[in-house]
Amino acid sequence: MSPQRRARQTVTVTADLVILTIRDHRLHVLLVERANEPFAGMPALPGGFLRGRESLDETAARELAEETGVDSAGLHLQQVGVYSHPDRDPRDPRVITCAYLAIAPDLPRPTAGSDARAARWVPVDEAEGTRLAFDHDDILRDALELARDELQFTTVATAFCAEEFTVAELRAVYEAVWGVELDAPNFHRKVVSADGFVVATGDKRPTMGGRPAALYRAGDATRLSPPMMRSRQSGA
Repeated sequence: MSPQRRARQTVTVTADLVILTIRDHRLHVLLVERANEPFAGMPALPGGFLRGRESLDETAARELAEETGVDSAGLHLQQVGVYSHPDRDPRDPRVITCAYLAIAPDLPRPTAGSDARAARWVPVDEAEGTRLAFDHDDILRDALELARDELQFTTVATAFCAEEFTVAELRAVYEAVWGVELDAPNFHRKVVSADGFVVATGDKRPTMGGRPAALYRAGDATRLSPPMMRSRQSGA
């Protein structure tokens, strides 16, 4: 076997984060402004290089804590995919990233990390129309589609909510993520009839000008039965 065929490729590994939360009834994503080249001054997803003996999950959790101050143990964190195009990072032809989707309710104002000038929450519909650094446009698109699909088949929507929530607040999550308006009575019926989706706490919360609303917490189920299908005519 020739030396050329025996040679192995050296790669650098990073973790990038699509961090989603709902603010003022709109779905937001965390973007940072890059301080250094390449793409200095451009918006990007937060992320960083694998360090020492970290696993990729640990790298993602560390970056999440550094950018938002949120412990990953208290929120939904899952892999979106691996991105390995040879030209995705001008600094090195073999920088491979693993993208993660992170979801949490009412996340605080972010603090920029060491390689960013600023960090801010951006409405998703605005972020989708903005040119992002590296291949982060592709990563954001894939993560949003994953989140939208997950709401159909899993109970992840409750990850956007506080520990206790009303069905109306849960409906607002679906409307923000899918970009649609849902029929309130029909949605309520589907939610309370889905096995293990939500559990009534027995408490109620006062509402403006109406009857107190029943409070729920997330149930034990991880999959929705039956699923909560979205209309493909919604444009979401």
